[in-house]
Amino acid sequence: MMHSEPLVATLHVTVSTADTRSAASRDAQALFERLFAEYQGPILNYVYRLLGDTALAEDLTQETFARAWKARAQLPRLDNPRAWLYRIATNAARDHVRRARLLAWLPLFGNEPALQSDSHEDSSLEAERVRVRLLELKPEYRIPLVLYTCQDFTVAEIAETLSLSVDAVKQRLVRARQQLREALG
Repeated sequence: MMHSEPLVATLHVTVSTADTRSAASRDAQALFERLFAEYQGPILNYVYRLLGDTALAEDLTQETFARAWKARAQLPRLDNPRAWLYRIATNAARDHVRRARLLAWLPLFGNEPALQSDSHEDSSLEAERVRVRLLELKPEYRIPLVLYTCQDFTVAEIAETLSLSVDAVKQRLVRARQQLREALG
């Protein structure tokens, strides 16, 4: 019986410490769950637009949220969790491209869901034409253009997401549009 008293005291201290940590942890977890519910689909579509592969987009979306989960303690302090999450997704896509040395970024233009299978023949041909022309754009122009056009990011949000100045984002958007217009003729 002598051994039970220290065990109880130790258990009590451990529970008190765990309760303190778990309150902050619960807040971060609740924020994470809201982010996941709100942005799982948009992140999937964004990554699909960058890479053009549904299975890969699903994998990298999962990786994005796994990375976000590991860093969830930062959530309560973030001014713009959306930009933070898109930065993680962008970095996951860039990491994949670097690892695989892929150059085939195939973003879609438009607001259709990435996994939608019904499309009209003319729309499909035009989408393919845009995809081919977008291949000619460097990722430094493609990424801001997709975020702005397809994901409805503001210029300020893109700047925060990509760690660029607002002026740099504006310049990249202008150049991307100009190059795309020229490529589409």
